[in-house]
Amino acid sequence: MAMYEKKINVFLEGLASDAPVPGGGGACGLVGATAAALGSMVLSLTTGKKSYAKVQPEVDELIQKMADYKRKLLLAIDKDAQAFRPLSEAYAMPKDTPEEIERRDAVMARALADAAKAPLEMMELLLETAKLLSRISEIGSMLAISDAGVGLAFCRAAIYGASLNVYINTKLMKDRNMADSMNKKAADIISQADGIIVPSYNAISTNLKGE
Repeated sequence: MAMYEKKINVFLEGLASDAPVPGGGGACGLVGATAAALGSMVLSLTTGKKSYAKVQPEVDELIQKMADYKRKLLLAIDKDAQAFRPLSEAYAMPKDTPEEIERRDAVMARALADAAKAPLEMMELLLETAKLLSRISEIGSMLAISDAGVGLAFCRAAIYGASLNVYINTKLMKDRNMADSMNKKAADIISQADGIIVPSYNAISTNLKGE
């Protein structure tokens, strides 16, 4: 059974255990999928309301997109776990002879690249989800605007969390060009996310406080 198909309490029990997966990456995927679900809820509460009739076509489009990103982020939970397993196995490889060291280094290089790629791809999905949530906060039902804000906050937390899973792997890479490239991409996503999420969150907060 895929991790995303398990009940929440089973997933959390696994997260709390000493098992290597799920870990922080899987948690970020779950948080991101929850953010997308919140966006879908806001859209559902907007659908069919006369006061939002002008934006209904866009709402219909966003419903499909949000469902797609929720699905992709759930799948990313398993992708993250699958990417980590080879790395865990590589750490256990023998390194007593020059040949074993060379073989281990080659396997480790591939495993580190894959282990960093998975959270980087998750960050990209989270960024796109945040963009959609920002728009939803502008056109969605005002009765659920706080839920759009929660979704945005979740996306930001998950993006920051996933970035740490990039950095912990790039730190060990011997190919520093690859490491620097991945680090830069992660930092760029964080910068883009902050530029979208923070203003949207502040606008929602200001609206709710009536300022």
